[in-house]
Amino acid sequence: MNSRKFSLFDFFNITFITLFSIVVLYPFWQTLVLSFSDAEQASNLGLNLWPEQWVTSAYEFIFSYGDIGVAYLNTIFRTVVGTALIVTLTVLAAYPLSRKDLPYRNTITILFLIAMFFSGGMIPDYLLVKNLGLLDSRFALIIPTAVNVFYIIIMRNYFMTIDKGIEESAVMDGANHLTILMKIIVPLSKPVIVTIALWAAVFHWNEWFHAMIYIQDDSKVVLQTIVRDMLVDVNPSQEAQVSGAGMGDTQLLLSNVRAATVMVSIGPIVLVYPFAQKYFIRGIMIGSLKG
Repeated sequence: MNSRKFSLFDFFNITFITLFSIVVLYPFWQTLVLSFSDAEQASNLGLNLWPEQWVTSAYEFIFSYGDIGVAYLNTIFRTVVGTALIVTLTVLAAYPLSRKDLPYRNTITILFLIAMFFSGGMIPDYLLVKNLGLLDSRFALIIPTAVNVFYIIIMRNYFMTIDKGIEESAVMDGANHLTILMKIIVPLSKPVIVTIALWAAVFHWNEWFHAMIYIQDDSKVVLQTIVRDMLVDVNPSQEAQVSGAGMGDTQLLLSNVRAATVMVSIGPIVLVYPFAQKYFIRGIMIGSLKG
């Protein structure tokens, strides 16, 4: 009787998850198909699960719009360097805050929380970046966002869950704080570190507002700024045809261009996410202590 109930539950559970996955994945697949479709198929209403003919005209149009190749490299540089800096500073700030023997720990934590909930605003941020000589610099997109209090609090709380017996054993063996952090805390904290790194990478990859304010040199523009300018130039209510440079007589609908733009902008993050997913569910503390 029990096995029959469980089997019925499994059936409904699998059915629900399958239908939910289809609902979630269909818009992404539809956008992918639309980006590789021609104008004739894109103009037809209905369920398009596979393009009649795979064409890359929309992508050719996108990559002919401005220096998108340079923007891609700038975005990759910003994402890699910015993510590494955020993770490094988050670890260095979270570790001392996780130690109960840190003097004035509660006061420092309160100051951090105040900074998280209250900020100076856009004008003071701009003046600070200008006075630091970072205007029109790639580091203007990295340094002002290098410290995130929310990330620090999350990592601090995770560090506090690590068994203190491991640290005490290391201290007895002569390890200092830096050795404990690098040889014990960081290896045991891979799940939270990867999670913070993924959040930071998504932020830097998608963020365009700071680049619009601080960057004037076209050689330093990031991908999302070009994507925004491209979408702003498109009238959402208009389904007129457009033609791109270097595409000959190929005609595209604006919906083709928008779909290809979405795929170009989110593609790298979608590819990275599965490799980071395994760290979200791993029980890293299992087996870390003997007996």
